[in-house]
Amino acid sequence: MTPAARADAAIAILDRILDGQAAEAALIRWARASRFAGSGDRAAVRDLVFDALRRLRSRAALGGALSGRGLLLGMCREEGIDPASLFTGEGHAPPRLSEAERQAGRVPRPDEALDLPDWLLPLWREALGPDADPVALAMRDRAPVWLRVNRRRSDPVRAAAMLAEEGIATAPHPELPTALRITEGARRLAACRAYREGLVELQDLSPQMACAALPARGSLLDFCAGGGGKALALAAQGVGPVTAHDIDAGRMADLPARAERAGLRIRLAAPGKVAGRFDTVLADVPCSGSGTWRRSPDAKWRLTRDDLERLAAQQRRILDQAAGFVADDGHLAYMTCSVLTVENDEQVQGFLARHQGFEPILTRRFLPLTASDGFYLALMHRR
Repeated sequence: MTPAARADAAIAILDRILDGQAAEAALIRWARASRFAGSGDRAAVRDLVFDALRRLRSRAALGGALSGRGLLLGMCREEGIDPASLFTGEGHAPPRLSEAERQAGRVPRPDEALDLPDWLLPLWREALGPDADPVALAMRDRAPVWLRVNRRRSDPVRAAAMLAEEGIATAPHPELPTALRITEGARRLAACRAYREGLVELQDLSPQMACAALPARGSLLDFCAGGGGKALALAAQGVGPVTAHDIDAGRMADLPARAERAGLRIRLAAPGKVAGRFDTVLADVPCSGSGTWRRSPDAKWRLTRDDLERLAAQQRRILDQAAGFVADDGHLAYMTCSVLTVENDEQVQGFLARHQGFEPILTRRFLPLTASDGFYLALMHRR
């Protein structure tokens, strides 16, 4: 596919997303209908779509319209690309620009340049204070790709060397050597030996740092396990036995195979069937995902105030449930991939007011400015 043909495909996909279709579903639908597109084409179109979603408001302003064409035209103007080189009207390229399109567009207003919904901006600024604008601007760029070295299978030096042999360059984090940032060759990861043999796992830096802050001993319940990445990380740190639970068992479908590949043992509990008490209970609760909007940028445009209120109520219920599984002298770890106070500090303060047998131990907030994804950890101790 030519660059112009890729742009035309991105325009069609963006229009479907703007009509309400989820980004992943729209991309899959296009890929299935476009068998001619190779892996490089699919990756390039995906990048165009996700970059446009990360910068939806600013590019719509620059392009003069909240539409697929407006967003791609906004990209051209933002990046100094001659729009006539893409909007040629020839072959599979987008039709030529009209005179109205050539005349439309303006510099984004300050709030538009942050690429966040208007209704969310007061909550964003309340939560982040002086970091609000820098974090919003960081969310407009692609997220880095991080790996976690599985100490049960390897060490950082050996894992990095194996990755390099297959064209994947990495750099360790200075404070957490088992965290490797991919600097080149990320799309080769799924086929490489180090990944297939469980020496490394995909996991963002922020949850890696949060897991490293938890007690590395005793039994663990990962109460909202999802895919099980944190259960695997903590098991690799020496925590055990480890039990993973999720109200939707399907989310854990791949966990047994991942654990076997990593040389770890994870017990799965059926939904709603957790029994006993645990030295540490981890509740990584459903949330707005506001800390991960670089990775799933369409989510920030779908989130509503009602969604946030519903999520906050769900978080309270889950915290109260999880507390019942914490052993005496045990710990409760509350985590979100959100940067919003209503999902983080307010939830912890409310929990401590309702459960006076718990005391706070530490609170950590991770931001793209210092870590990677936005992430939150509160560790509490049961007296």
